[in-house]
Amino acid sequence: MRAGGLKGWLAGIAGAVVLAGCGQMVPPSGKAPPPVPPTALEAGVVAGPSIASLKLTESQAVRALRSFVESCPVLIRRNDNSELTQGADWQAVCEQAKETSPSQALLFFETSFETARVYNGVSHVTGYYEPEIAGSRTKQPGFDVPVYGLPDDLVRRWPEDMPQSERVGRPPLGRIDGQGHVVPYYDRAQIEDGALAGRGLEIAWVADPVEFFFLQIQGSGRIHTPEGEVIRIGYAGQNGLPYTGIGSLMRERNLFGTGPGQYPASMQGIMQYLRDHPQEGDALMRMNRSWVFFRELTGDGPLGALGVPVRPQGSVAADPRYVPLGAPVFLETDRPEVNGLWIAQDTGGAIKGPNRLDAFWGAGRDAREIAGGMSARGEALLFLPRGTLDRLNNRP
Repeated sequence: MRAGGLKGWLAGIAGAVVLAGCGQMVPPSGKAPPPVPPTALEAGVVAGPSIASLKLTESQAVRALRSFVESCPVLIRRNDNSELTQGADWQAVCEQAKETSPSQALLFFETSFETARVYNGVSHVTGYYEPEIAGSRTKQPGFDVPVYGLPDDLVRRWPEDMPQSERVGRPPLGRIDGQGHVVPYYDRAQIEDGALAGRGLEIAWVADPVEFFFLQIQGSGRIHTPEGEVIRIGYAGQNGLPYTGIGSLMRERNLFGTGPGQYPASMQGIMQYLRDHPQEGDALMRMNRSWVFFRELTGDGPLGALGVPVRPQGSVAADPRYVPLGAPVFLETDRPEVNGLWIAQDTGGAIKGPNRLDAFWGAGRDAREIAGGMSARGEALLFLPRGTLDRLNNRP
């Protein structure tokens, strides 16, 4: 699970603003298209080309097979919010996948799946990565930005004055104030000003508030201490307040470009602006009222929304209303490095709508550079177990 992701600000950079929760795109003309139906089944699903006709390589198939096998135990038992599949649909291909050797991975995907185009198939793909930043287990000079674990006063409750007829879905996150009323949880500014200080929630202390801001956006990362320890942290929760992509705000202020006082439309450009203008940058970051809480991780890789490790160049975040989490997705875009077969294993706060995806690139300098500049346009094809489309077409 990711808080907002690089996609939150890339949406603004790319010239269209994602309306969170509805999957719409507002083009430069300002006129919004008709609302997209709320699930893949309602949005429309049609058969795509044969898998053998795609430019799927053996190495991509091997990488995807590993991630697919790891996803299968969850895939066959979870409820599919896209309404395309049922757990039983995946049972046979998951059994086959466990018995498939890497040398047979390409043949497995070609013979066990069929492709489907959801909605219009037009895809927008951004990138995320696992940041590596400097920090310490204890607060000390140079390491004074707290990394908080999940507080025990963060609760899900309906406000007392909300009518029963409006209480739909999950209750909102908030806290109970001194009078026993449900109020919004502390926002970014309040937390940075010390609202949670002295409660023993600190997992670690980091050096750079800008780097930590982007680590929160990614939802996981690695903290490197002066003693040589690597502390891996992952998403534990969020304060319940809306995510605001600061890239969209910078675009509105005409801060992107090549003119005087403008910056490159990339993660690196945003970071440079924040460092060049510390006061304005701090105020800009505080406009994103969302705050992410972490937990320390052990084991193999950062965990995605399925609870299994996400893999570099193999895992994507998707909107589960349009992609069954755990399913393979094939991409063909204007950015060759993102083309190929991926497994949908994660979600993100700004990953909303059909064919809106966020590709995971791992950790390190190369991953940071690729993810920070990724905004690919093209087509997405969903891989479904053979026979799924016939069942959907013949449903009552």
